[in-house]
Amino acid sequence: MKRLLRGGRVVDPTQGLDAVADVLIEDGRIAGVGPMRAGAGVEVVEVPAGCVVCPGFIDMHVHLREPGQEHKETIATGTAAAAAGGFTAVACMPNTEPANDCASLTEAILKAAAATAHVRVYPIGAVTKGMKGEQLAEIADLKAAGCVAVSDDGRPVPSAIIMRRALEYTLMLGLPVIDHCEEPTLKGEGTAHEGYMASVLGLRGIPAAAESIMVERDVALAEMTGGRVHIAHLSTRQALRSVRAGRERGVRVTCEVTPHHFTLTDARLADPIPYDTNLKMNPPLREAADVDALLDGLRDGTVDAIATDHAPHQPDEKFVEFDRAPFGIIGLETAVPLALDRLVRPGVIALPRLVELMSSNPARILGVAGGTLKAGSPADVTIIAPEAAFTVDLARSRSKSRNSPFDGWRLAGAVAATIVAGRTVYVNAEVDGAAVLGPAAARA
Repeated sequence: MKRLLRGGRVVDPTQGLDAVADVLIEDGRIAGVGPMRAGAGVEVVEVPAGCVVCPGFIDMHVHLREPGQEHKETIATGTAAAAAGGFTAVACMPNTEPANDCASLTEAILKAAAATAHVRVYPIGAVTKGMKGEQLAEIADLKAAGCVAVSDDGRPVPSAIIMRRALEYTLMLGLPVIDHCEEPTLKGEGTAHEGYMASVLGLRGIPAAAESIMVERDVALAEMTGGRVHIAHLSTRQALRSVRAGRERGVRVTCEVTPHHFTLTDARLADPIPYDTNLKMNPPLREAADVDALLDGLRDGTVDAIATDHAPHQPDEKFVEFDRAPFGIIGLETAVPLALDRLVRPGVIALPRLVELMSSNPARILGVAGGTLKAGSPADVTIIAPEAAFTVDLARSRSKSRNSPFDGWRLAGAVAATIVAGRTVYVNAEVDGAAVLGPAAARA
């Protein structure tokens, strides 16, 4: 199959490309980018006016909940939400039930993905057995089975010696350790950022130091071992300083931030709906100075990736007292519009930088194919409409869950279409002209 995407603005940071160009797709791969002629048997698709063609976005931090928690999400529903959110691939965290700490479970996840997924699925294995922080999992077996990283996400690795051994072992295997940074004795039973707002609302606090202490520890351990550590959902200015300082010393440390952490502050806990459990996440929403620091990190290159930390929960789990509700929100379908509206539109970052954060860098950190439109690479393509209006409507979400604080938000910027291996897996009918990019292929 040959397909020519003609006349769109093509943005690919890996090639220094930001220009109107054509993209030729052949047999599921990129055949070329530039002024192209349509030969015999080529389907020509005129990219809608105002749309931007990018290498497929990769979300390196997603909870698909399968196996064991299919009432919250499945591989099928989670990847359908990913496709609608402009993601051509997701990396799924290991805190399933049971935890993905062995090769057989990794293989089962990949088998289910092959049968039901709408986008590519990259499993992340556990650092420790059962994610208990006590004994290393069989990391070599996890890699052989298909894991692209290891993490105990949702829990820290409390023992410094276990984290040291994990970094040494993964160094030999060429894998990153994705690090949930949280000093558990400081976090305690906290539910919100420790500060003025938690005090006003009578909520137990989680101090910023609970994150920054562990980031500083693990940057030091990465420096000592030479291993690669990736800081998940970084949320504090102190932790960002540790990452920046470590990188200046040559430490192999990268980090990600989430849309909710660069968009919201803990002030939202009181307004407009006090104690809204859709605002309870871990790490918690921080204060304005932290949000400002994250924006600076996105701007200056300290932050490497934007990831959603998509964490679905059912309504009855969230419809309880704030202290009793689980942490987490969904984010696959809102990440790109939020980034376009809150980062690109006001000029915090340019569009090529956004593509780097959501495509090129995640592919590089995880060591997976994609993140580029170079000839020969997989034909994974995200087409965005930066000026299109987008209203968050959770009732239409492809996810099984609805736990998001963004319902009803009106944003400037939308996903127009998502293409995986040359197949259109999502088309946004509300973007003018996007229908020419589809219809979306049914899941085989």
